[in-house]
Amino acid sequence: MKKLLSVVTLVGFGILGFTSKAFTQADGAEPNAQEITSLHQSVLDTFIDGGPFFMSFVLICLILGLALCIERIIYLNMATTNTRKLLDKIGAALDEGGLDAAKEVTRNTSGPVASIFYQALDRSHGNIDQVEKAIEQYGGVQMGLLEKGLSWISLFIALAPMLGFMGTVIGMIGAFDAIAKANNIAPAIVADGIKVALITTVSGLIVAIILQVFYNYILSKIDGIVLDMEDSSIEMVDMIYKHQLQNKA
Repeated sequence: MKKLLSVVTLVGFGILGFTSKAFTQADGAEPNAQEITSLHQSVLDTFIDGGPFFMSFVLICLILGLALCIERIIYLNMATTNTRKLLDKIGAALDEGGLDAAKEVTRNTSGPVASIFYQALDRSHGNIDQVEKAIEQYGGVQMGLLEKGLSWISLFIALAPMLGFMGTVIGMIGAFDAIAKANNIAPAIVADGIKVALITTVSGLIVAIILQVFYNYILSKIDGIVLDMEDSSIEMVDMIYKHQLQNKA
């Protein structure tokens, strides 16, 4: 997953580099129409009009935030397990081959649920309270892994509009400075400053909205996995308890 995050981040910075290159060419040669579509050109023009300094920071927030979101979504999709099928396999393995066979099933299955089941089976030689404690403790560890990186995503969600608002303030300062120098409040004098202010604000809000949608999806995905983890853990405890009773009998 770390490799995936690095690749996505590098791709994002490649886009940023391409945008910066286009900005440097804006004062000189016109961009090649075969390499850039009208939509791309419109985005680049807006980026340039908003000012490269603050717009670059907003773009970095989008790139890093999306990289983290994509990494989390892929990780969570890989962590999703068909618990009903897994419980059936473990139950059959317990009946046929005992604890060793059941643990082998969990070792061959990826995902946090299978890891929790393995810890429960590994401690099934003790009483049922020890099994429940193992599930609770290791479940907390798996929760931490599922939520890894969410604090950074929420940081970029908060940071993007703040950077946009800062660009707004600086744009308005530039507008009032132009008024003071020209000693005139004509619209043409303040238009550039107000344009910068509005573009940076809109850009920051758009980035925050995009990342917020992904963030909420990730949270809902985590909630689903956790709920499935809790329900299946209860069934796992019952299965181990029945297996212990059968061995005592």
